[in-house]
This record gives sequence, structure tokens and C-alpha cells, in this order.
Amino acid sequence: MFTIAIFFLVLSILVIIHELGHFITAKLCGIKVEEFGFGIPPRIFGIKIGETLYSLNLLPFGGFVKVFGEEAEELKGKKLSPKTLSRSFTHKKNWQKVAVLCAGVFFNFLLGWGIVSYLFTQGVPVPSKNVFIEEVRKGSPADIQGLKKGDVIQKVTTDKETVIIDDLTDISTTAKKYGGKEILLVIKRGDQIENISIIPRKNPPKNEGSLGIVISNFVIKKYSWTEAPVHGLIESAKMTKIIFVELSKTLVNFVTFQKTDAEISGPVGIARLTSDAARQGSNALLQMIGLLSLNLAVINILPFPALDGGRLALVLYEAISKRKVNPTVERRLNIAGFAILLSLIALVTINDIIKIIRGL
Repeated sequence: MFTIAIFFLVLSILVIIHELGHFITAKLCGIKVEEFGFGIPPRIFGIKIGETLYSLNLLPFGGFVKVFGEEAEELKGKKLSPKTLSRSFTHKKNWQKVAVLCAGVFFNFLLGWGIVSYLFTQGVPVPSKNVFIEEVRKGSPADIQGLKKGDVIQKVTTDKETVIIDDLTDISTTAKKYGGKEILLVIKRGDQIENISIIPRKNPPKNEGSLGIVISNFVIKKYSWTEAPVHGLIESAKMTKIIFVELSKTLVNFVTFQKTDAEISGPVGIARLTSDAARQGSNALLQMIGLLSLNLAVINILPFPALDGGRLALVLYEAISKRKVNPTVERRLNIAGFAILLSLIALVTINDIIKIIRGL
């Protein structure tokens, strides 16, 4: 139940933010917005403010925006004044159509950027020149000799050599090499330098090293509220690029019937990932929401029928060719695209369920 509730909540946030982008931009472009719906119909109730109906619908996830004259066929056979027609989507200038179509994607990117920027203020791992102890396993040689979390390992001295610790492999390789023999660890604890004698294990327990420590060369760095948006923008752009490249590779492999190494998740898989993130804490959940929002932005801008990118491609075609796309052809393309998308979602969902069953 928790998994379902979290999934619907996250999905609703992502979709409402996306639709809010379309809504605000349509209003700014003078397009009549007939309805802004929260949830999916059937409608429970609605309130009309100005010319827009704000509705609450039965299915508690997602949302939608209904703009006047979104498709040319909607206006066929209706006697409308020039002023009324000028408020329709299809009668707006191409740049206004582009703005409305791109707004949802832009708002999803803004959400991702905002979340990533906030996480930078909470602290993110950054590379360090030091190798320090992140965890000491109970009963291990490190525990017995009094090594502590946060100790910085500077060097290892043996009767044959002195190894300066510059990276993670230096300490693990040296400890393994001298298993069963006494070595000297030079560590920095606070402002103090200490020498600790220790005997690495020859045959450590499973999932433990010779010393029984977890080491890292990353530190948590918190950024100020003025620095975070800049770093957040750079990181969001990098993430968006990675998502776009990997998604493109996956689609090419899918179309050409080639095997793909990418992990693709549908609603079931995303629900599990979101639930797991929520159990890890608020920052982990926010990170997941930010990543999903960037994914949604990339997916929606793809030039595929039924997606914003598909509509955008047709508008750009009309702008370049100076020719109108046949409304019937456009409608059929959107229906076909929607059917293909539903089929893909069904296939991925089945795959998610199979993974769950195999993991039981």
C-alpha cells in the first residue's frame, strides 16, 4: 500500500508540474484554457474561475490541461467569430505553439534543477585527496586496534617498504599483501598524527577486507544557496544529456532488434524504486523525483506521435515547409503513437513483474 501511495504521489507531482507549464504558457500566449484537471476523469467536481474549469477527478494521479482548439478538427463545422478563433491553439503563431508545447518539458527540467540544487545545499560527495575510514566492522583487526570512523590513513609502513596512501587501492592491496604480518598505519585523527600497529587477516570473512574497514576518498560538501543553483544547473544538464544518449541508444537497439544493456523500468519498476528511495529518507526520495522529472522531460521532447515532441515536430514542419499538415493525418498519427506507447508500457510492465517474481 505504501509503495502504491508513494508512486501515485510522485507521479502526480511530475505530471501536474508538466501540465502547469502548458497551462501558464497557454495563458500567456492568449490561448483559452478550458480545463485544468487534477487526476484522471471521471470528474468528481469542478469550480470555474474566469474561463477555466478547475476539476478534481476520480483517479488520484496525474492531471491534464484542455486548451481550446488543440486540434483543427475540433473547430470544424462550428460558427465561431474571428476573435474566438484567435484564442484557439491552432490559430496561434508557430512560435506560440512551440512555446506551449515545450513548456511542459521546460517545467519538468526546472523541477529537476530545483531539486538537484537543493540537494547540493544538503551536501554531495566530492573527491578528496585523502583516504579515510567510513566504517569499522565489529570484531575486526581495525576494531580491536581502535581505528575509528573518520580516521585519515596517510601511509602504511612495513619492515620492507613505506606506502604513501593516495587512493583506495593502495591500502587494500598493501593490507592483503602483508596478511598475517604486523604493519604500521600512520593515521590522522583530528589534528593528531597516530601510529597504530595492526595485523591484517589472511582469510577475512565474506564481504570484509583484511583490516575490516570500509574506506572512501569522497567527502560530503555543502554548497551555499548562491552556489547551489549553478552547480545544480550543470549537474542537471549532465544528467539530461546522459538520459538522452542512453535512451536514444536503447530505442535504436529496440528498433533494430539488438540486445540492450540498459535497465528499462515501467510503472511497476518505478513504483518499487520510488518506494525504496522513500524508505531511505527524504533526500533520497527527492533525488529520485528529480531524476524522474528529467527523464520525463527527455521522453516528452522525443519527436514521437502523441508526445509533445511529436506535436512540436509537426509545428516545425509547417513553419519550414509553409504547408499545413492534414488534420486527419495528424489525428491518426497521434492515435497510432498512443497505441504504440501503451504497448511499450505494457511490455515493460510485464518485464518488471517477471523480475519481481524471479526475485521472490
